Amino acid sequence: MIIDVDFLVLGSGIAGLSFALKVSEHGTVAVITKKSDTESNTNYAQGGIASVLADDDSFDLHIKDTLVAGAGLCHEDSVEILVKEGPERVAELVDLGVRFSKEVWRNGKIHLALGREGGHSRRRIAHAADLTGREIERALVANVKTVPNIRLFQHEIALDLIVESVSDGRKSCRGAYVLDTETGDVSTFRAGVTILATGGLCKVYLHTTNPDIATGDGVAMAFRAGAKIANLEFIQFHPTAMYHPEAKSFLISEAVRGEGGILRLRDGSTFMENYHALGCLAPRDIVARAIDAELKKSGDECVFLDVTHLDPEHVKARFPHIYQTCLSFGIDITKQWIPIVPAAHYSCGGVLTDTKARTSLDRLYACGEVACTGVHGANRLASNSLLEAVVFGHRGAIDAVARDGDRRPELPDFAVDESAPEAPCEEVGELTDLLRRTMWRYVGIVRTNERLQKALDQVLEIKSRAEELYSKYRLSPDAIELRNLATVAEIIVRSSMMRKESRGLNYNLDYPDKDDVNFQHDTIFERNAVTAAVGPGD
Repeated sequence: MIIDVDFLVLGSGIAGLSFALKVSEHGTVAVITKKSDTESNTNYAQGGIASVLADDDSFDLHIKDTLVAGAGLCHEDSVEILVKEGPERVAELVDLGVRFSKEVWRNGKIHLALGREGGHSRRRIAHAADLTGREIERALVANVKTVPNIRLFQHEIALDLIVESVSDGRKSCRGAYVLDTETGDVSTFRAGVTILATGGLCKVYLHTTNPDIATGDGVAMAFRAGAKIANLEFIQFHPTAMYHPEAKSFLISEAVRGEGGILRLRDGSTFMENYHALGCLAPRDIVARAIDAELKKSGDECVFLDVTHLDPEHVKARFPHIYQTCLSFGIDITKQWIPIVPAAHYSCGGVLTDTKARTSLDRLYACGEVACTGVHGANRLASNSLLEAVVFGHRGAIDAVARDGDRRPELPDFAVDESAPEAPCEEVGELTDLLRRTMWRYVGIVRTNERLQKALDQVLEIKSRAEELYSKYRLSPDAIELRNLATVAEIIVRSSMMRKESRGLNYNLDYPDKDDVNFQHDTIFERNAVTAAVGPGD
């Protein structure tokens, strides 16, 4: 079945939905989501959205903080766009009904309550208690459901992008093949413009704060289609995920440290002052490596985050979700330390885009965590992710609606073999688990050449079998996701092997120093050319 739309949006987080709302005034929109309409990485974002909203803050300070965190790899033009266009985008979210927390300032007026997180020199994090992502997702979904031009397709997963060669030798994206996971039918979505807003890929690691849907689908599809992928070696490990056998790496927001939380070892001693002048408010890569180093020295399984010295009522009011969740696991954070460990959290790399969210393929855009805009460099500054999604989603929407009218090419149907046997679920599960354990063991916070080579050997074996399971058996969501996970795992490993230095989130014991002479550039992969590189801002 062919479904014609003007705009095809793959993903239903803040990037996809904000884009869909903006372009819906100019044509028909289809939004594809693997699960229910609110299941996305956005929904799990606790901390908030960073923007210059206070009188004691400035664009220059926010830009500086972002560049410092990015360790020399941020594209300065993208960072300037992010920061300077941010306040207007936050105001739009308020107009859409997002209920950010508010407080009375000294001038007696009610303003947005602003938190502070690691790496920020000012309070600039607008938040909705400690469930900011959920509140933004709620408001966006509510607005989308009122727009007749937008059709929401739930429980459907894109298999691959549809690409054709155009006259000048470039490739153009014409849409995507999409599987209905409930019926098993595959539809051809033919679109004038396609945007990848599929979120992250951190499910490739054993321990992650991401939901199960974060399987790197957008990056994998874009890579197979021939788009440029950048900087996948920079995987951010959030330093504070709850360590509990039943908590499934529940995220403890960076805002907890911003409000005065202290990191402690089991004996109560502090340690962050030994690693960075900002102590517990150091950037995430510094904190994650410090915790990793302390755990290796002590042999302990976790360190602790202490907020027992803070006013209990303030803690409960500022972090109601974290408080209640920890309480459900038997931990009263107003009286007990929170056991924490780092967990894979965010990909600073992704599908390479320009400042208008355009990828290297014509008519294909990318926004949100799936994209690499150059904003994050080698390490994302806390709470810049939601801001990036709305700022570049907005710019992408403006560019997309300004395109010339598009013809509707003839597209082949997706060949479905009705006689194909069911995929062996047990093997798919075992391979997925092996892949995630391999990445955690060998491509984690601290890497070595030997570990990376072991990872590559194992990943390539898994990838080969994943392709067989995808092509020879009946389509299944788990096998599709395994194929995508194996693809992004290979790119992560190869990118890490290419960067022979330690910078930001890529820390290699064999190359412990930063090398600005040879490696102050992006690592770029294409399907048929995997060694290109450009410098920040190029």
